[in-house]
Amino acid sequence: MIRFSLRIPADLHERVSARAAADRRSLNSQILHLLEVALATPQADAGSPGGGPASLALPRGKPDSSPA
Repeated sequence: MIRFSLRIPADLHERVSARAAADRRSLNSQILHLLEVALATPQADAGSPGGGPASLALPRGKPDSSPA
C-alpha cells in the first residue's frame, strides 16, 4: 500500500467525513471506495482525454449493500 499526502478543501473534507460516518467507514476506506467506484464507472465522453470528466457524485451505502 502506498502512503501519500492529499490536500482537499475543508468543505469537501467535511462532506466525505460525513458520508464515511454514515456508511460506517473510516475516512481512508471511504476515499478508497469513492476512487474505486469513480474509476469503475464508464465515462460518458470517451473521446476526451481520460475518458471525460469524472463524476464526483458520492454514492450512497456500502458497495455490498442491495439497492433500496
